[in-house]
Amino acid sequence: MSNNDQEIGQSLKQIIEYRLGKIKALKEADINPFPHSFDLKHTVSDLLNIKEPFTDEYQTAGRVVAIRRMGKASFCHIQDEGKKIQIYLKSNMLKEGMYDLLVRNMDIGDILGFKGQLFYTKTQELSIKCTELTMLSKSIRPLPNIKEKEGESFFSFEDKELRYRNRHLDLIVNPSIKDVFVARNTIINEVRYFLNKENYLEVETPVLQPVYGGANACPFTTFHNTLDEKLYLRISLELYLKKLIIGGINRVFEISKNFRNEGMDKNHNPEFTMVEFYAAYCDVYDMMKSTEALVKSILNKLSDNNDNMKISFGQHEIEVQDKFEVLDFFESIKTFSNTDVSSMGLEELYAFLKKSKIKIEKNANYGNLIDKVFSHFVEPNLIQPTFVINFPKEISPLAKSHRENNALVERFELFIGGMEIANSFTELNDPIDQLERLTTQLKLRAKGDKEAQVIDYSFIEAMEVGMPPTGGVGLGIDRLVMLFTGNTSIKDVILFPAMRTE
Repeated sequence: MSNNDQEIGQSLKQIIEYRLGKIKALKEADINPFPHSFDLKHTVSDLLNIKEPFTDEYQTAGRVVAIRRMGKASFCHIQDEGKKIQIYLKSNMLKEGMYDLLVRNMDIGDILGFKGQLFYTKTQELSIKCTELTMLSKSIRPLPNIKEKEGESFFSFEDKELRYRNRHLDLIVNPSIKDVFVARNTIINEVRYFLNKENYLEVETPVLQPVYGGANACPFTTFHNTLDEKLYLRISLELYLKKLIIGGINRVFEISKNFRNEGMDKNHNPEFTMVEFYAAYCDVYDMMKSTEALVKSILNKLSDNNDNMKISFGQHEIEVQDKFEVLDFFESIKTFSNTDVSSMGLEELYAFLKKSKIKIEKNANYGNLIDKVFSHFVEPNLIQPTFVINFPKEISPLAKSHRENNALVERFELFIGGMEIANSFTELNDPIDQLERLTTQLKLRAKGDKEAQVIDYSFIEAMEVGMPPTGGVGLGIDRLVMLFTGNTSIKDVILFPAMRTE
């Protein structure tokens, strides 16, 4: 019988009181249920790789995830970093009194250290014949319905919301979840390696800013007591990195958090990770080549440089090895909506959206409407890697005017799997034009566009010193991780996603 069978039918309060009683009993026997350290000589993963003959003693540790008792002998399984091994415990193999004191008081969720020899059971399961055990952390609160049969877990912790709120439990009960975050670490490391190799300098810029800028978004606000000043959590890395370009650092990048006080859905979390990189004397077309090379470099790393350059994402197989497609902004709308909106004004766009039964904000301006048209008709169809270029100036206040069409800007957005992965400009380096564009944004704010940009005069002043021609890219790390791990919700690639307080 499992020791935890005694807890079936009990309330959480009763289980906790029962386990606190066990802690008291251990302390009365002069056993510390929470010792300071343990000499972990072998991980469970190490032990699983050892081959016969087994001649040495091994010392490992892990969390108990299953217990089977048979009088004066017991089997348990321990788990460490997603790997499991069986432990055989017998009264006459342990120090006198230890079986009754430790093994009988052991619960699923406890962390213990074990010492003994390896052997194979009659069913050929690798196990440790334990001669010494040490309580390392007595579990007070039970794990969520973790059960095991024939080495397989069942009735695991499956409720998505509970898993997001209790990621520590999720990682214990569903250890394969860790693979997503190992991949995330690999992706970030590869981004950093790629940019370092291209002679970009990694920097850190302020998270708390007196003026927020660099994107169309609502900020989070805070207050600095000593400065007696309202501050904002940054919504973008852009303006400070451009100041460094102006200061003479020709290639610069930052990997960091941004914060946007906006809606949450499968692609958006209010706190998210970006990499932004800027190169002097480059334009959007140079950055397009770099971005495509970076994405392919990441996939090469994750696939150990083999020939499989496909990604499974949702219902789609995405090809990455071919050259990424390039589409014109207005042509893409025409293709997927069967309507040419390139010459439409505000009223015509409004009527078109209304006819298409697309929800529109009351005080929407031209930029809001054209962006809505694109996101509704085009984005969901861009499954294979696609650069969309030649955006309208109204939705790109920090991008340089197109050299062949002044109504457009030199900008691309990269879409893969129906979501935006990266955004890039030939950066606007004319301070007169920049001030005019941001002044227009202020007028839109006055008319009710809460996400229109504000004017950072310190940035304008920096531009007036002289900014070289520059290309810049902002790339979403969380969405890259979604793409490369096959997760269609951003919450599955963030260890602790934003949730409403219970």
